[in-house]
Amino acid sequence: MVDYMDSYITTFFYAIDLSGTFVFAISGTLTAYRRQIDLFGAGVIALVTALGGGTIRDILIGSLPVGWMQDLRYLLVVASGLTTALVFRGFILKLSKTMFLFDTLGIGLFTVLGLQKTLDLGLHPLIAVMMGTVSAVFGGLVRDLLTNEVPLVLRKEIYATACLLGGVLFLCLRFFEVPSQVSTIITILFISGIRILAVWRGWHLPVAEEFKKKLLKITK
Repeated sequence: MVDYMDSYITTFFYAIDLSGTFVFAISGTLTAYRRQIDLFGAGVIALVTALGGGTIRDILIGSLPVGWMQDLRYLLVVASGLTTALVFRGFILKLSKTMFLFDTLGIGLFTVLGLQKTLDLGLHPLIAVMMGTVSAVFGGLVRDLLTNEVPLVLRKEIYATACLLGGVLFLCLRFFEVPSQVSTIITILFISGIRILAVWRGWHLPVAEEFKKKLLKITK
């Protein structure tokens, strides 16, 4: 029974990983299309967006060769995301906030994946939260750099912060022995919810000048 549950949980997280890869591949492709990048360039952007964060995470935690090099399904999923985005881009781009929604869903999926993989290696929970955030945001960071945009993670928007908070929530749920599938879904919804609410309500972290003014008010 235990072996069956372990196998089921492994399959569940594998499906989450492939889903996140597909979603980020679409996000990267749409960004490339918006920047009028050619087909080859779109493929590169899709690849680094979908696999960049996980690659950096695996290198940092010493999980080598990195995951996608051991399983060609990841490249097939990226190709599927690229094709889907290109074939249906007219329909997708008509949807309100499509790129935002794909990106938001992706960071939730990859945060949980990075967390779980790091915890499985026996590393400290604090490191696991950091690696979950790396998994979620570094693919988008590389995407933005390649498309000549200021990386979203470096702006004042609540982005990486949502991943960090979601990571803490995941650890709390794990501590209280909430089933992995349930804690995963709750964490993904939590991260996505924070991101959506932050954009909708205009929440953001203070920039350096704003923080300085608030600090001066407190110290007066």
